[in-house]
Amino acid sequence: MDRARRSDDRKKDTREKIQLGGLIVKAGLRYEKRALLLGMLIDAAERARASEAERERFAAIGTKAFSDERE
Repeated sequence: MDRARRSDDRKKDTREKIQLGGLIVKAGLRYEKRALLLGMLIDAAERARASEAERERFAAIGTKAFSDERE
């Protein structure tokens, strides 16, 4: 039972990582260096934590990108 739960947890974790990687591709950053990507994400996370307006701005950009995908 525990083994099956761990396997399910690993599959869920793997799927989540693949989806997150897809976001990097969707953002047009597939070929950027990992250090740059991490730096960008850290900076954006700090900005989002510091400002609700910035958080909303980021969400609006992401929402638009997802809606453009469906068209």
